[in-house]
Amino acid sequence: MATGAERAQTAQQMFDSYRAQDRATAEALIAPDFVFTSPQDDHIDRAAYFERCFPTADRFTRQELLHVVEVGAEDVVMVYEYDVRDGGTFRNAELLTVVDGRLTEVQVFFGGAAR
Repeated sequence: MATGAERAQTAQQMFDSYRAQDRATAEALIAPDFVFTSPQDDHIDRAAYFERCFPTADRFTRQELLHVVEVGAEDVVMVYEYDVRDGGTFRNAELLTVVDGRLTEVQVFFGGAAR
């Protein structure tokens, strides 16, 4: 079983691969049975995530990871702040489940305007 620090590192690597649009790294980090949920996507699978969600990094002018906290035996919570191209600064939180070094689930919680 991975340590909390290893799970946090996996979460950080996924964050970085998304920002860089490094799909090869993201694919290596995401398990085949991956599930993604957000207020816009309800339990979509890995293929739908890569089609709909992964390519959206260009809508941000800045995205900064504020907190990465290991919780429970498999979970990591990330909080990040971002600026969007059409204006505004926002914060979101994510609950990431990491099993054997790979993401099996991500649940995104949209926050409001940060400033």
